[in-house]
Amino acid sequence: MTIKSRVLVVDDSPVFRALLCQLINSDPLLEVVAEAADPYEARELIKIHNPDVLTLDIEMPKMNGVQFLKNLMRLRPMPVVMISTLTQHGADATLEALEAGAVDYFPKPEVDNTGDMVNYKDLVNEKIKMAAGANLSVSYSGQASKKAWDEKKVSKTSCEVIAIGASTGGTEAIRDLLAALPSGMPPIIISQHISAMFSKSFANRLNESCDIDVKELNTSRAPLVCGSAYVAPGDKHITVVRKGSHLYCQLDDRPSVNRHKPSVEVMFDAVAETVGKKSIGIILTGMGNDGAKGLLNMKNEGAFTIAQDEKSSVVWGMPRVAVEVGAAEKIVDLKKIPKLICEYLFE
Repeated sequence: MTIKSRVLVVDDSPVFRALLCQLINSDPLLEVVAEAADPYEARELIKIHNPDVLTLDIEMPKMNGVQFLKNLMRLRPMPVVMISTLTQHGADATLEALEAGAVDYFPKPEVDNTGDMVNYKDLVNEKIKMAAGANLSVSYSGQASKKAWDEKKVSKTSCEVIAIGASTGGTEAIRDLLAALPSGMPPIIISQHISAMFSKSFANRLNESCDIDVKELNTSRAPLVCGSAYVAPGDKHITVVRKGSHLYCQLDDRPSVNRHKPSVEVMFDAVAETVGKKSIGIILTGMGNDGAKGLLNMKNEGAFTIAQDEKSSVVWGMPRVAVEVGAAEKIVDLKKIPKLICEYLFE
């Protein structure tokens, strides 16, 4: 007998609740056990039904979803997937929710045909099933670790670029990683699976929490500068090219790879081809297999490659596949990655 993951749907719109319940119940591995119109009703239904996963709207009466999430994670931690609007306010609130402990998010649908709704159903159910198996024991500091590294030493390294790829759980993992690094690092490029509406806000939040200058890459090409990090927009790949003696990161508009745009695979492949052994590749928490083969290509070209370990990952999907194909030279806890990078740079 198949054991279904039990879902509580929380949204103030009766029409959207009905749609979401229909989509979720169409999956043989999921079952909606209750639905709530506001956080206060949800609180009582959690006590009664003890669901495996909660879907939680951000904009609701009486108490917004982010505040309810913060209360929930303090008193009764459980897997939560946020329902977000594709607006600037929705982006900021969703990133705040991920910081507060939400596993993932999906947008309110903007669909007007049956094919799009089928894709939306698959997205929603995939994220809910992933959340049901997420590692809730992971905790992020949200602040910089002590930096015991001499920035002058870092600046003398032969490493030309550090490439970081992540998906589910990655927004907070990347923030903690960058916050623990000194400002004089080699250029960093980042591919995080995220909506185009959210990527600029994500880059801004990273910039506020670390000594490295972080920005979304919003021009077709930019020179790679030490002490800077460049985040791929949510609808473009990021690659690396060499012009003369200078390295540049640039945007790439090819179709999705491994169902993602930006794709970690595209980024790692470009670094392997252009930079080779003078690079570091890091694959962090995330669902699926995007980036594993690209990281292996980097390793085969002599790059130093790192995968986040299972214990510290919200979802050990992408790093696990990288480990299975032999792409990772080191498999370590997220908190140990900054020290590992700096030690490698000083050799």
